[in-house]
Amino acid sequence: MKRISICVMALVLMTGCKEKAGKENPEQSVEEQRSEQPQDNNTETQEESVALFDGQTFDGWHGYNADEISPEWSIEDGVMVLTPDNKSKAGGKNLVTDKDYTNFELSLEWKISEAGNSGVLWGIEEDEKYHEPYQTGPEIQVLDNDKHPDAKAGTTHQAGALYDMIAPSENVVRPVGEWNTMVVRIDHNSNEGKVSLNGTEIVKFPVHGAEWDEMVKNSKFTDWEGFGKHRTGKIGLQHHGDQVSYRNIRIKEL
Repeated sequence: MKRISICVMALVLMTGCKEKAGKENPEQSVEEQRSEQPQDNNTETQEESVALFDGQTFDGWHGYNADEISPEWSIEDGVMVLTPDNKSKAGGKNLVTDKDYTNFELSLEWKISEAGNSGVLWGIEEDEKYHEPYQTGPEIQVLDNDKHPDAKAGTTHQAGALYDMIAPSENVVRPVGEWNTMVVRIDHNSNEGKVSLNGTEIVKFPVHGAEWDEMVKNSKFTDWEGFGKHRTGKIGLQHHGDQVSYRNIRIKEL
């Protein structure tokens, strides 16, 4: 009798285990189910993003072609703020990173002033023969679409556009005075660039090769020496004469 009871209990336990496994996913193998479980990995890798702005200093940034940053740039409550002063001649007015980047995913938040204009650039060649970062670095537009005249020059000039080349697929920019979250991905390995604004992918483009060259040829930059030629370069925040704010700037190298 005792032996029979033990056998019955073993059978019940085996049946219960099979039912539990079946509820998880009867069509998956144990190995497939295990691969979907969260991985505990505390090792910092190159895939993880790092702060490009610590919220307190301009460490990691400098003025384009300058040793100093223009006093027009300040830090207020963890935010980089550009307050233009047309009379000021001191320091580099455009900000660029100390480090060069090739393949990366850049995320940041921006807030533009009424009728304001700015931009986020990459692939910037810092050289005395170029007076502005936009002479070499392609730009993702930062703009007040409602009141800045550049928005009337076509959709390739509107917020989120690859300036003068690729228009955003839809208008998801938030009103003046509100923060916009932007992610710019540049990957020369896959020859792909992407821009997401406020959680929506709005721009996609090649970043080198024949298709890129054709895009440049059909833009205002067609005869610009050095424009879009540098796969590795600085990332920049543009001084376009209008107030703009940036925060939560992070980068992940690919």
